[in-house]
This record gives sequence, C-alpha cells and structure tokens, in this order.
Amino acid sequence: NNPSSKYEADGRAVILITRKLSRKEGFQAIVSETASFKKEFNNYAGINSSLKLKDTEFKANFNYNALNPWESNGSNYEIPSQNIVSGYGVAGVTKRNNYVFGGGIFHTIDENNSLSFSLNGNLKSDDFDFNTNTNNQDNNAQTNLHTIGKTIGDRNYINSFFNYNKKINESANLFAGLQYSNYNTDSVIRSSNNYNETIYEPFQMMDQDFKVDVFSGRLDFDKKFANEMKWEIGAIHSSANADTNLKIENFEQNTVSASTYNLKEKNTSAYTQLSGTFAKISWLLGVRAENTNIEGKYATETVASIKKDYTNFFPKLQVDIPIDSTKTISFNYAKTISRPDFSSTSNGETYINPYFVFSSNINLNPALSNEFSVNFQYHDKSVKLAYFNNKNVMNYGFQYNEQENILIYRPENFDKEIGYNLEFTLPFTHKIWSSTNVFSVIVNKIEDASALVGNEKPYLYYYSNQTFAFKKEWSLWASGFGLTQRDEGVFKRNAFFMMNIGVSKTYKNLSCTLSFNDIFNGSTFTENFKVNNVQSSAVFFGDNRECSIALRYTFGKLKDSVYKEKEVNENSDRIK
Repeated sequence: NNPSSKYEADGRAVILITRKLSRKEGFQAIVSETASFKKEFNNYAGINSSLKLKDTEFKANFNYNALNPWESNGSNYEIPSQNIVSGYGVAGVTKRNNYVFGGGIFHTIDENNSLSFSLNGNLKSDDFDFNTNTNNQDNNAQTNLHTIGKTIGDRNYINSFFNYNKKINESANLFAGLQYSNYNTDSVIRSSNNYNETIYEPFQMMDQDFKVDVFSGRLDFDKKFANEMKWEIGAIHSSANADTNLKIENFEQNTVSASTYNLKEKNTSAYTQLSGTFAKISWLLGVRAENTNIEGKYATETVASIKKDYTNFFPKLQVDIPIDSTKTISFNYAKTISRPDFSSTSNGETYINPYFVFSSNINLNPALSNEFSVNFQYHDKSVKLAYFNNKNVMNYGFQYNEQENILIYRPENFDKEIGYNLEFTLPFTHKIWSSTNVFSVIVNKIEDASALVGNEKPYLYYYSNQTFAFKKEWSLWASGFGLTQRDEGVFKRNAFFMMNIGVSKTYKNLSCTLSFNDIFNGSTFTENFKVNNVQSSAVFFGDNRECSIALRYTFGKLKDSVYKEKEVNENSDRIK
C-alpha cells in the first residue's frame, strides 16, 4: 500500500517479487489444462518452460484458450423533457480463439551487470452474436423492437521490453529500461431490426479500427549511505500514438458517416525520495513530477479538438513508529492520479439499438486523489483508517442527442468523490487451518453538478478465505466476498455475495484442482442514478458461476531461478 514516488502516480498498491540468484543449471516445463463449465464451455491449455545454461536463462510460454464468454445487461430509463420512456435487454455469446505466448532471455554478464529481453503477445479472434429486446415510448408512440446482430473482429496485443541492471558498488545501483507496446482491434458489426413483430430489415453496418503504439523508457538510480539512509532518483518518458477509424452505414436512413481520429499523448516524469531510520522510527519522503501533453485531432480538422499540457506534483510521506516488538503505528499520505485507458478517449461507438449507444469520450480527463491513512499493526493483524478526496472521478453518465434521438452512455468526469474507510485485516492459523479475513466499513459520496445527489450511507465490504491442508498433499478451501447495499450520493448500487469452494491434490509432479465458483450465482449488479435529467435503472449480469477442473504437470527441475525483469511502463493497463 502507498507505494513510494519511484512508481507511477497512477496506482495505490505495488507487488514486488524478488528471486534469488543461482548458478545451477536445469530445465523445467509445466503443462496445464483447465476445463471450465460456465453458461458455455471454456477450455484453457498451456505450456510454460525455463532453461538455464551457465549465466543465461531462457523462458517461453504458449497458451491456447477456446472461450465462449456470455454477457448480458439491460437498462430502463426516462427522459422527462423529451417524454421518452424506454428499456432494453441485450445478451450475447462470443466464440473466441485466444493465443497467449511469450519468450525471454536473462543474461548475467558478471556479478555487477545483467540484462534481459522479453516479448509477449495476446491474440484474440472474436465472433459475437447478440440480440436485443427494446420497448420504447416516445411521445406516446409505442415501439416494440427486436435487434439481432453479429460482430466479427480481432484484438491483438504485443508487448516487449529490455532491462539493464548495473551494480555500481556495494551501495549504488543503476537500472535502465525500454518498452514497446502495441494494441490493435478491428471489428465489423452488422445488425437488423424487427419493428412491432413484422420482418427483419438491415439496420446498420459498423466498421471500426483502433490502434495504439506506446514507447517508454526509464532510468533509476539508488544509493545507500553509511547511516542507512537511502536516496533514489529517476526519470521516465512515454509516448503514445492512437488512431481510430470509424465508418457507419445506416440502412434505415440511407446515410454513411466516417471519421478518422488521432490521439497523441506524451508523459514525462521524474522522482526523488529519501528513506531511513531515526530512533527506530522508519520514514520515507518523496515527490514525483509528471508532465502530460495531449493532442487529439480529426483528419478533417485544421485545429485540434483536444489540446492539453499540464504538470502535476505527487508527494509521498510514510512514517512507521514501533511501539514494541509486536506493535507498530504507521502514518501515510499520498497524492495519486488515475488516467483513462486509450480506448476510452478514442472515437468508438457500439449501438445497442437505434436509440441507445455506448460511446467513448475524447474529452475525458484523469482523476486526482489525495489519501490520508493511519494503520495499527499487531503481529499479523491490523486496523486501518483512511480518508480520500478525489476530483474528476470517472464514472459512466448520459448525454442525449436530440437531433439524432439517441441516448449516449459514456465515461464522464464527475466533480468529486469523498470517502472514509475503516479496514480490519484478521489472519489466523491453527494446525491445518489457515484463515484470512478482511472487513471494511466504507462511507463514500460521489457528487456532480449534472446529477441528482442522494444521501450517502455506510456499507460493508467483506472477504474471507479458509484453507485446510491435510496429509498427503490434499487441501480444501472456501472463500467468499461481497458488499452490502451502496448509497454513494449519485449512485445507488445493490448488495451482492459470491462464494467459491475447491479441493486440490498433489502427487509428485502432478497437481489436480476441482473448483466451484460463485456457487450461489450472486454476480448480478444493479445501478440507479439520474444524470443530465436522465433517470436510469441498469442491471449487469456476470458469467461467473463456474465448475472447473485443472491439471498441471511439471517436467524437470530448476532451482532458484535467476530470471528477473521489470516492466518499464507501469501504465500498461491503459493500453486497451
């Protein structure tokens, strides 16, 4: 929690994994197969291998997943100013061939120098059939509509990065890295409408291409001093270029529209921080500066529609005060940023029916957050109290296009979000029983000038995992998590609970796991709100109820892998 200034300001937590060095050679391969039964059958198969020869280690993996995800959502909404009352329900199944592959090499030049290179890919081909039932009342004119459609598309993601690590001396280290990421998607959607139980007639053909390339580079330096103080400094630069080509043929209105939109974004950041110990009190003080330059322009424009250039500073402060050998109090402050992914700020659209469209938002801005927290740790148990204040928080809202009589559902920046969180973490171990429990009491309020803001009420998040480890490598577990009803100012969301159970057995190099997820079928989510004079009651159905059996077999042995790598662009999750 509260990662230091070294890490991107877009994020509140970091997981670090450090592997031990070893001179041992060896080869290892892990073959896995998982059969998953949801609403449709899904299958996951893969191989992951490692080879170490003296100072060089190789890794390679390949997975083929034959997936059939089901999805469904619906909404009832009213626009009183237009005398419109409407509702829809849409459902569909995707037939997806998914190929996941990767390879890498790590080479130890000497005890002070090492380098690595990795290339990873995730390729998907989608064939998506959907159908929508709509009841639309416009100025007392009632329409019953059935829309059917088919989407054929591809989504491909390639990611590669290069790392160089140098140990300058016993107290100083240098890291340099480069990364290139590419994501592109191409989809064609054809749909037809049947008005009032007549005949199906062609409605629309949409051809949409989206591509983003991101180049990143970073340099980190750290040095320890004789008094155990540590100084860290570094700089990161990334450059993104995204293109969207959109063509829509409307057969009902006999119209064709086309657009090409280009988005360029550059982020340059630098950080410095000091950490150390004074009278047994551990402390960390850091600051990160990030400059962002964005330009978005349609091909037909002479002047850019979007032009932004801003700099933000993100201070970090952490103080750990030990009371005795079992108790510690920690104080934290952090300012962070949450940036929208690139597809959300492109020029994309997806029609549910002739009256309702999901859309991106080229004007979307990042959200800024300030968080204060105090944590009391007793052995492995803790209680934490946090306060946060977010500006420009991102949520979905509505825009009504009166000229085209279309309701647009898209991500928007809401004015602010203020909340408190009291969290208890209570792990427990007794003989064969291991238990992890987290309980959070949350008060959260989202506000916006365009929305109807209701009351906020405390709600509870809870998570529990119970694991029993028996003899002969048998284990049994049950886990569950959920939320009570959430009244959060603008939004009112339902309570839900999901529970998973499973059993596993390991015999020498073979392990087998049988899992049952969401056994009570609790993944239905509702959301009620009023924005821009549009009152909406939406429901989203999850495809989480699952029975799966997984097999994994390990060939060979590779002890204490030397392989290590570091992602250069810590905002890679925006590339989608």
